Amino acid sequence: MKVIEHYENASEPLISFEILPPKRGDSVQSVFEALDKVVKVADPPFIDVTYHAAESYVEERPDGSLKRVVRRKRPGTIGLCAAILHRYGIDPVPHLICEGFTKEETEDALIELNYLGIHNVLAIRGDNTGSQISLNMNGTANKFAIDLVKQIKDMNHGQYLEEITNGESTDFCVGVAGYPEKHFEAPNLDWDIKKLKKKVDAGADYIVTQMFFDNDAYFKFVNKCKAADIHVPIIPGLKILTTMNHLKSLPKFFYLNIPDELTAAVDSDPGNVKNIGIEWARQQSLELLEKGAPGIHYYIMGNPQPALDVIDFLKAK
Repeated sequence: MKVIEHYENASEPLISFEILPPKRGDSVQSVFEALDKVVKVADPPFIDVTYHAAESYVEERPDGSLKRVVRRKRPGTIGLCAAILHRYGIDPVPHLICEGFTKEETEDALIELNYLGIHNVLAIRGDNTGSQISLNMNGTANKFAIDLVKQIKDMNHGQYLEEITNGESTDFCVGVAGYPEKHFEAPNLDWDIKKLKKKVDAGADYIVTQMFFDNDAYFKFVNKCKAADIHVPIIPGLKILTTMNHLKSLPKFFYLNIPDELTAAVDSDPGNVKNIGIEWARQQSLELLEKGAPGIHYYIMGNPQPALDVIDFLKAK
């Protein structure tokens, strides 16, 4: 089922997750062990699987700090998505990125996904590592997420890069990213939302937000999107703060604001940071759902337990 159909058919807010593929050479078993817990507790309708550009990605260490590492060390997004679909019967959402891939490679990936029966993708630009300069100069790569959305939607109409008579029409549901506190490259939020509107007009079916810790930022963002005539579902994305290092690493790598109240609570009781972060996420999640968010998308990466603790709390309400 398409992500947009899950939301259209839902009788209550949906809970979804985002995970990382295992590192190159690592076993996929640890991913399945995490997903076994997720499926048992939350039974999500869909699960996102990230893709990272070659030469650069962000890695979360056990202590919660984030490190930028070069080279693509987490291949296997498409294979992992196929495994999720066939092992759990849950719709996977592979991320497709502009960085590090030609349009032809993107088309090949979409063809493979279509053969596998995977019909949801999240279209994002990816980290700007500088590796795409030569590709973009001669037009062999998508430069921005809107270009990627257009390529996917073209395939939905049977239009391929090579002129193919009677090309098969694919049927992809396309999600895109939104930034409640604006994209770090945007001059202001209104400008950023105008760019988001263009992605929706190009065919994006839903929006999932960058992580945030201030619900007011999300509600303001949603209202501004509606005022800009954006009416697709806007799904809040949450990351749970669990270590002291998150206070510095999350703003550094994701350009977000952590509210004074949360930082003060952590500073006053650093030995209890995980419980403080979980409680913050509980209240944040509860308010989002009570005020009409269509669901919550948790960025669990490799550790689902903090999010599952939040979900247990929500179920008890």
